[in-house]
Amino acid sequence: MFNKVNSKIITWIDERFDLSPIRKLLKYKKVPDHKHSIWYYMGGVTLFLFLVQLLTGILLLLYYRPGEDSAYESVRFIVTKVKFGWLIRNVHSWSANLLVFFAFVHMFSVFFTRAYKKPREMTWISGFVLLVLTLGFGFSGYLLPWNELAFFATKVGTDIVGVLPIIGEDLKIILRGGEDVTGATLSRFFGIHVAILPAIFTVFLFFHLLFIQRQGMHEPEHFKKLPDDKKKYIPFFPDFALKDALFWLIVFNILIFLALFDPWELGLKADPFAPAPIGIKPEWYFMFMFQTLKYLPAHIFIFEGELIGILFFGICGIIWLLIPFIKMKKQNLLDKIMPIAGIIVVAYIIIMTIVGYLSS
Repeated sequence: MFNKVNSKIITWIDERFDLSPIRKLLKYKKVPDHKHSIWYYMGGVTLFLFLVQLLTGILLLLYYRPGEDSAYESVRFIVTKVKFGWLIRNVHSWSANLLVFFAFVHMFSVFFTRAYKKPREMTWISGFVLLVLTLGFGFSGYLLPWNELAFFATKVGTDIVGVLPIIGEDLKIILRGGEDVTGATLSRFFGIHVAILPAIFTVFLFFHLLFIQRQGMHEPEHFKKLPDDKKKYIPFFPDFALKDALFWLIVFNILIFLALFDPWELGLKADPFAPAPIGIKPEWYFMFMFQTLKYLPAHIFIFEGELIGILFFGICGIIWLLIPFIKMKKQNLLDKIMPIAGIIVVAYIIIMTIVGYLSS
């Protein structure tokens, strides 16, 4: 009886919207199966965590009230009075961190498997933009509880933006909504976090997924060199989809474990007139940049040390964005240099992050 009703519903929808492209996708799409196939699932996990962020963020919005006199109190109300509010906030906070982590893992897996090469240049660029937007989510959302740590971290972060030449000071005022971090800053960050960034992110995510769908999964060089009879493929549905769902389930269990046993502290309410806490530090995904800026001298020649550091990271970001377009006459030499450069970048990020947390 259920199958008969289900069949009628599908037929009714098919007559009006033509589901043949979807049936074709599910029936014929194949995914390469090789020793590096696990990296295919990192993008799916990142997408899953974004969906968790979206759902929990909407639930938090039902009670959150942006404002210098209401933000902290509304978050405290969520974690103390709303049923399972503490769990939703913890899941939102931890999934934000896991989202950034898996976004980095996904990016570097694409880099080391050289999946950015022709014809996937636009996939790489859209993915890089999504990573930058994800970091923007982290920075803008950090201030929303309006606690002491978030207040001073935002002050330091926007001060760093102000160091930029020509546009820095104006950009800092735009972000803060004035000269200092105030309730206006909180309103700006709230709007950026829940409206501007999600809108831009959704557009780039749509095109990123469209590019992947049109071009299919990348086949590594060692896989391409295999004879056709040695190449293994698995159906996208249900084989790959079920494995992807298994990874989602594993990550979800890790997320719930962290939310239950390592709750996100609310801390003290922000007080603009209080001294900054000793040893204030940014979130872990900004730590390597923060620690690098700390090591730079106040002045390098006639320039401010912070300015040199910011320009350095900006140039590095542009180079990383344009990696698919970097060419050399000796392409084999470039192919050998790229993995070494990637290892150096990963090692630098990890080492500087660890040093940042160990230093006082």
